[in-house]
Amino acid sequence: MKLAVWRESGPISRDQARERFLDGPPEPGDGFADAFAALFPGERIDDIPPERVDDISNAVFALAREHGLVCYDPQRDLVHNLEPRGVYPQMQMHTGDGMIVRDPDLKLISDVLETLSPQNPFVALVCFGEHFVQVSPGYELEFKENGEIRATVTADLAEVRRAMLEYATGDRAFLQRHEWKTV
Repeated sequence: MKLAVWRESGPISRDQARERFLDGPPEPGDGFADAFAALFPGERIDDIPPERVDDISNAVFALAREHGLVCYDPQRDLVHNLEPRGVYPQMQMHTGDGMIVRDPDLKLISDVLETLSPQNPFVALVCFGEHFVQVSPGYELEFKENGEIRATVTADLAEVRRAMLEYATGDRAFLQRHEWKTV
């Protein structure tokens, strides 16, 4: 597996990140390589062993953010931008294929929803100990807050995306648009 990190002047799309990656992304600079080597001695960001993918990639996402860099994951075709982000800095995004991103940017949340499949059976946005929202294929949404878990189903990915982004930005309007059942 490979990951690429570099500096951009603002958020970029997956298409732009893919093109930049295929053209050969610029060097990250600003001490990123040294910080990566200190965290993972003997490992290379452009050749991550399959058994270390989740461990290393999740750390790279965080390290890239610390250094003000975007991170492109060509295997998942996802770009981790620095902004815009939601209102919960403690929020984590977990996926069924092992990705964990702390304080994910809103575009990444939107893009990850398109990867729902048997290989990636869920996407969850979690503020541990407080609340979460998650979706699984078939677009079953679950929302937990104040110890209560509620569920609903929608056939529309656009509505799922809207609900997840509302949650990430602190808006609870999605709760009013659906009929929820207590689980």
